[in-house]
Amino acid sequence: MRTIFHLDLDAFFVSVERIIDPSLNGKPVIVGGDPHGRGVVAACSYEAREYGLHSAMPIRQAFRLCPNGIYLHGHHGEYSRFSRAVKHILEQYAPMIEQASIDEFYMDFTGTKKMYGSMFELASKLQKEVWERLLLPCSIGIAGNKTVAKISSDYMKPQGITYVMPRMEKEFLAPMPVERIPGVGKVTLKSLNAKGFYTIGDITGVSQDYFGAALGKYGIDLWNKAHGKGSEYLNPPQDRKSISKERTFGNDIIDKKVIEEKLFELTGKVCQMLRDRNWQVSTISIKLRYSDFVTLTRAKSVKPTDDDKTIYEAAQKLFRNAYTRRVGIRLIGIHLSNFSEFAEQEALFEDPEILRKKMLRSVTKIRDKYGYGSINFGHV
Repeated sequence: MRTIFHLDLDAFFVSVERIIDPSLNGKPVIVGGDPHGRGVVAACSYEAREYGLHSAMPIRQAFRLCPNGIYLHGHHGEYSRFSRAVKHILEQYAPMIEQASIDEFYMDFTGTKKMYGSMFELASKLQKEVWERLLLPCSIGIAGNKTVAKISSDYMKPQGITYVMPRMEKEFLAPMPVERIPGVGKVTLKSLNAKGFYTIGDITGVSQDYFGAALGKYGIDLWNKAHGKGSEYLNPPQDRKSISKERTFGNDIIDKKVIEEKLFELTGKVCQMLRDRNWQVSTISIKLRYSDFVTLTRAKSVKPTDDDKTIYEAAQKLFRNAYTRRVGIRLIGIHLSNFSEFAEQEALFEDPEILRKKMLRSVTKIRDKYGYGSINFGHV
């Protein structure tokens, strides 16, 4: 039998914000930006959830439900830093890790019982270490496959540990609502409810052929998950294929200067992420969405670079060539891809370009330590 852990950081963005500002403890906190804007809730505290808030809810709807909440744009660089710190702790224990998202980790502990003893005690130790070293609460699910491990990590939130014993998966899942199955969204949920399937047990109560005929090819996968089946093996880590940042404006913008200022800000953030990974980029793309939702993307190849100035100038030129309509802009974004490792150049006499590269890396270190807003470049 496989032994798969799923560790989920509880209300991760909110937890990090509370480390930065402890006065937020015990208050309804919502990360997602301007409550009067067009964004969505990225994360909310358990106090905010008591008002009916949840992730991916439109931010304006959240504000109507919880007008006294504390709404934050968030410190996204800090989220990445804490996520890496959690992964570093887990790497000291787990033979294999798959990071599913910034706040979710799968671990394969198959065959380690002689080393660690009780898997429940091991989970408790991991949970305690993440809390004591980083002040981050987490919940852990343990099962024979990824699907059940993920469902079980959510079962006792926050700061819970749930161990689903082998061959008890079907019984564990049966009373849960069907939306607890990973991948069941609003459309699928509506379809399932319309056909009389409200709990996972309702699905296991019919044959695979019947359910497959009712839901189609996707129904077979759901039927298997309802029976406690899922992938037993982790996916090896892969290099990230792209880095991107986007901004949806609260009001449609026509002023090119305002749009370019936002593009400049987004460029600085993706360049910070680029240097954090010690990468250089060769392909720069921009994304432009008009108020009528017509969306354009444009790309340009450059010599490998991690320089904000070079990348912004390329993005700015792409934007100016793409923005040909007298229609307001709803969204602007920048996308980097085609990476290579940064290699420090040695020279007897350092020219201005090499000095600039060293300066940029110094800026990166300062931002990593004190936050992105601690030092900024000017936009002309």
